[in-house]
Amino acid sequence: MADRGGQRLPGVDDGAPRIVFHVDMDCFYAACERRRKPDLQDEPVVVGMGYEAGETHGAVATASYEARAHGIESAQAISTALDRLPRVEDTSADEPAGHYLPVDLDYYETVGEEVRDVLHDCADVVREVSIDEAALDVTERTAWQRVDGRTLAEGYARHIKERIAAEVGVVASIGVAPNMSAAKVAADSEKPDGLTTVEPGDVAEFFAPLDVEDVHGVGPVTARELREMDIETAGDLAAADPSKLDEQFGDRGREIRSFARGDDSRQVTPVGRPKSLSSESAFTDATDDMAALRERVAALATAVAERADREDALYRTIGIKVVTPPFDVNTRARSLPGPVADADLVSEVALDLLDEFDDATVRKVGVRVSNLAFATGEQASLDGFESSTRGRADGGTERSEGPDTDEAADRSASPTEPTDGQAHFDDFEEE
Repeated sequence: MADRGGQRLPGVDDGAPRIVFHVDMDCFYAACERRRKPDLQDEPVVVGMGYEAGETHGAVATASYEARAHGIESAQAISTALDRLPRVEDTSADEPAGHYLPVDLDYYETVGEEVRDVLHDCADVVREVSIDEAALDVTERTAWQRVDGRTLAEGYARHIKERIAAEVGVVASIGVAPNMSAAKVAADSEKPDGLTTVEPGDVAEFFAPLDVEDVHGVGPVTARELREMDIETAGDLAAADPSKLDEQFGDRGREIRSFARGDDSRQVTPVGRPKSLSSESAFTDATDDMAALRERVAALATAVAERADREDALYRTIGIKVVTPPFDVNTRARSLPGPVADADLVSEVALDLLDEFDDATVRKVGVRVSNLAFATGEQASLDGFESSTRGRADGGTERSEGPDTDEAADRSASPTEPTDGQAHFDDFEEE
């Protein structure tokens, strides 16, 4: 495990049950849209493709809970959604209607990066499951000990929820448990804005009354087959004859039975290598004090460079993020001739980019390095860096502004997204 600065609390020994958080953002795409359009708060919001005039195919990517009250669901045909809840543009003021918005993956990725920055700051190990979901191992950061009627782990989870809400402006549900599958189910159990804790020794009892389809690894088809065997709940599955499960499902039968009993030995492990490394910090009150801004950016640059060093990462792009009230995101990035690892350079470039905002009132700043390289090899020569980064031919300052932008330097590392208007998203939200 990489040392990210966490300290094991007194009294927590290596044999104690692990502490796993599952963090799941509530209706993430809709929440992102509400962040940049506050007037949509409490309104039915549907994010998807294919609802514009002349389009015949499309699907719902996600829907707010207000829209779900009208029968709108993720992955639903957009034609069905429009039948159940027409667009506000097509109805009179006194009729139920929804705000239908196009998918803006660049913006959602920007918000997702901000959430991940909080998570990496709060946990030693983060497994990024998707743009809006992650598992955290926080065993080194907190404990199962009870204080004033609740566990320290629950208090730490609440701290993370509050940071995400305050610093990013979206809402997370968190499940707290001694293993990954239990934490995932716990996170789903009290949406939206939920916080559910399942303490060691209580996992099997927590699972017992749940529908069998709630068990990790049990999808609709498996659930139907289990019900045909008179296995309706997780408790039924936990008590089922292992030999009969083997006969029906093979090795997977024993695995899902173990999950239903609260047994899950999987470790929280990161998935792949990061596309970028960043650190952000919000001010209690927005400020235009350039000295304070420069001090904060310099500290963030040092933290990012140190993390890159721990990850054995070189970087070709150095950038900053400046968020002005309410949540307008402005980014600047500068490309280098080749990959480097130079903490002083990160600070120098970040502070140089910050100078453009000397008249701005700022609520949050961030520093990022991207276009990462992990292979060993010689670093690029920085001879001529000053001249090469003044233009845009081979290296330069990249700009993006507004609430719906991301660093151009990072877009090349983003997953390829559909561009033909069809609803074949990589991951429909399941909330």
